[in-house]
Amino acid sequence: MTTTPAATAKQHTVADSPYGPLTLVATDGVLSALYMTDQRHRPPQETFGVPDPEPFGEVIEQLGAYFAGDRTAFDLPLNLAGTPFQRSVWAELLKIPYGETRTYGELAEELGKPGASRAVGLANGKNPVGIIVPCHRVIGASGSLTGYGGGLDRKRRLLAFERGGTQGGAQALF
Repeated sequence: MTTTPAATAKQHTVADSPYGPLTLVATDGVLSALYMTDQRHRPPQETFGVPDPEPFGEVIEQLGAYFAGDRTAFDLPLNLAGTPFQRSVWAELLKIPYGETRTYGELAEELGKPGASRAVGLANGKNPVGIIVPCHRVIGASGSLTGYGGGLDRKRRLLAFERGGTQGGAQALF
């Protein structure tokens, strides 16, 4: 007799933000994805499960406080699906303080893998929960903005916002 793993329940909703609509996805009631419009690596809509705002009340509340400038860190359970290396990179992203940046090389050093800056970049790009897991805080070795699944304009605006720019990140930093 063989058994198959239980199917996961997925729900999604869309929340407004200063950066456009954010699609929130929960797996088994826990936030597993936050996608922006036209985001790179965004899976097809049909993989997001049924429309249901129920699991997202606290997520939307914390995002609202963040965009209002009243919250600098998120306190939410996350259900992040990825390889062990990807999850280790995402855990390091969560350690980058609000308003600060790190390079891919610095993250690789923190992981004890100093030659893995490219692998860190690839894992960073696959982060399924943008903004909350702050992949926008990672920059190139020269200090330049490099890659962001939500687009470089959004990355620039998020960094400007966190560094004291106008509400919603409208002021450009770079």
